[in-house]
Amino acid sequence: MNFLEGEVLLVDKPYGWTSFDVVNKLRWNLKQALKVKKIKVGHAGTLDPLASGLLIVCVGKQTKNVDTYMAEEKTYTGTFLLGKTTPSFDLETEYNKSFSVDHITQSAIEETCKGFLGEQRQTAPIYSAKQIDGKRAYLYAREGKEVELKSHHINITQFDIDAKSFPEVRFEISCSKGTYIRSIAQDFGLRLGSGATLTELRRTRSGAFHVDQAKSVEAWIDFIQAQHDTIL
Repeated sequence: MNFLEGEVLLVDKPYGWTSFDVVNKLRWNLKQALKVKKIKVGHAGTLDPLASGLLIVCVGKQTKNVDTYMAEEKTYTGTFLLGKTTPSFDLETEYNKSFSVDHITQSAIEETCKGFLGEQRQTAPIYSAKQIDGKRAYLYAREGKEVELKSHHINITQFDIDAKSFPEVRFEISCSKGTYIRSIAQDFGLRLGSGATLTELRRTRSGAFHVDQAKSVEAWIDFIQAQHDTIL
C-alpha cells in the first residue's frame, strides 16, 4: 500500500470509540511508520461512540474522495427496545419514560416498518453533532437549553424487523446519507403508540464496502508497521 499517494482503509470501529479516535490513532501510527510530520487522514461518515461497524478512513490523496464515499447508501443492524425512551433516543442518557407495549402486535410492527420506506423528512436528535449557530446541538442539550432543529431529506430503501425477542426488536435498515437511526427508533415507538430506544447499532455496509472486508484498529496498526518494516 502507498499511504502517501492515497489509500482507503476499511475499519471495524469498536464500541465506545469516536470516529475521530480512530482517525487520530491511525494518523499517529502512519506518521511514526512513514517518518513524516504530516499526513492527511479523514473518515467518510461519522459513527456515534455507542455504535460499532464499518468506518471508511481515507489516507493521503484519497481524502479528496471523502464526500463521494460519504454520499453512498448505508446499511445498519441493531436493536430497538420498545416501551422505554431516553432524551437522547439511545443509551447515552438514562431512561426517563415508560410506556405500555401490550397493544403492539406483529402485524402492527410490520405495517409500521412499511410506513418508513421511501423519501421523507427527518429531524436530527437534539443529542447530535448538528451545528446550530456554530455550536453542536448536543452541547445545548447537555446545558438543558431548548433549540429548534430543521428537518432534512432522507430516503429509506429497506427496513426489516425481527420481533422474536419482543419488546426488544432486531432491525436492518438501508438508508441515505444523514439518516439518524436514533430518530427512527423514536418515531418507530411513537407510531406504535408507545416509545422506543435504540440500544444497539452497527454499520454493516457503506456503498460497495462491507464490514466483512474491514479490519480492527489494532489489525490496521499491525499492518502499517509490517509495511514499514518491509520497506526498511
